[in-house]
Amino acid sequence: MKKSIHTDCSSAIMPVRDAIDVISGKWKLLILISISSGNHRFTEIQKSIPKITAKVLSNELKDLEQNKLIERKIIDGYPVMIEYNTSSYAETLGDVIKALRDWGINHRKKITGK
Repeated sequence: MKKSIHTDCSSAIMPVRDAIDVISGKWKLLILISISSGNHRFTEIQKSIPKITAKVLSNELKDLEQNKLIERKIIDGYPVMIEYNTSSYAETLGDVIKALRDWGINHRKKITGK
């Protein structure tokens, strides 16, 4: 029996929806890029991303940690230091981020003619 068009559509939509739920928003991918580029402390991450507020960054870091894309490391001392690192699981987004970057470059050229 041939699959219905509806079933085919649903099987494509649901996984995409799941992925978008995890990485959607204005900041999550930018935060992952920042951390993977060597910015591991909160202030370093915040300085590397123009216009992100401390409150938004804090919330996004918590969400990324819940989704196992980053790991939070507490370093004892005075004062206590916290570092963020991308997880090995986050590395699975590498090809997705590269594809989005490439698409963004081409899209900007298409729209601006430059």
